[in-house]
Amino acid sequence: MTHETVHVDLKDRSYDILIGPDLVPNAAKHVKPFLNRNHVAIVTDENVAGLHLQTLQDGLSAEGITSSALTLPAGEATKSWPMLEKTVEWLLAEKIERDDVVIAFGGGVIGDLVGFSAAILRRGVRFVQIPTSLLAQVDSSVGGKTAINSPHGKNLVGAFYQPQLVLADVDILGTMTERDFLSGYGEVAKYGLLGDAQFFDWLEENGPALAAGDVEKRIYAVKRSCEMKADIVSRDEKERGDRALLNLGHTFCHALEAATGYSDRLLHGEGVAIGCALAFETSMRLGLCSQEAPSRVREHLKAMDMKVDLADIPGELPDADALLELMYQDKKVQSGKLTFIMARGIGEAYVDRDVDLDVVKSVLEDALNQR
Repeated sequence: MTHETVHVDLKDRSYDILIGPDLVPNAAKHVKPFLNRNHVAIVTDENVAGLHLQTLQDGLSAEGITSSALTLPAGEATKSWPMLEKTVEWLLAEKIERDDVVIAFGGGVIGDLVGFSAAILRRGVRFVQIPTSLLAQVDSSVGGKTAINSPHGKNLVGAFYQPQLVLADVDILGTMTERDFLSGYGEVAKYGLLGDAQFFDWLEENGPALAAGDVEKRIYAVKRSCEMKADIVSRDEKERGDRALLNLGHTFCHALEAATGYSDRLLHGEGVAIGCALAFETSMRLGLCSQEAPSRVREHLKAMDMKVDLADIPGELPDADALLELMYQDKKVQSGKLTFIMARGIGEAYVDRDVDLDVVKSVLEDALNQR
């Protein structure tokens, strides 16, 4: 099976995303053109290391590339000041130079942390993303957003810093838990909802087969998601306009993640899925879209066996006022005003900085009352 390539056009910071099978064992031939010397530093997490690190290192070694690896704890808590310090100090101890390559080998947490570490190490060293989760392959590994979390909120400390290359090995998705895979699917569905109604139609038809392991359908879903993100990022790298569309569902999601302590009570993609359902419900109540649109969103997510409602989140949640307060820590707040991504229909999202917060509050209150 041949690999698909999506090009991210950012002039002198352009790069390719390769999508297909067997990319981890054969990473060496794709990474080698970027190497100044035959050595790489790999940063990964405990889960990925146990499953895939040996395969990556053996493949590199077979091509004469030596490697050293740092293994960090798995989970959102790793996107933190202490782990950033640990990573940067380890890379310095490894004598990683500007022209060397650091490989971020893991899901979105590792990609974000390692990308930010690469951005600030020696004022910028090169890095390659090898995303190991569906969420990272379709979203966080593409576009150069790197960050850690602060006690004040998610992704508040970071930099825009593009990788040299992204290798999205779809074989590796077969080792994900069902819950983690479906969490990533929340971001896939988001792409159809924000800008490609035909892709959402395709997902309604093919989503179950994709989740069940159909490799060709997985490749197509990853490719289409990356194409859409690459197109938006190439127009608006620093999120001054169109790129905000990629945050469909995220204003709700980030508040819910904060409310659940960034814990495994709610995975990021689950929050995105619930957030998309809430965004479409809000859009409908504002008279922007038909009643059918939020119904289709919810029906598809339910058909995929995903979290759809606030009632699907275990444990206590704060009231609607407290959730609104958490939204104000969002990075997209401008002049004290919340930014929402609203929709005029499936595939027709737009940026709205003047949403009636009373309507948002009523949507949240109704959702909380159903718990």
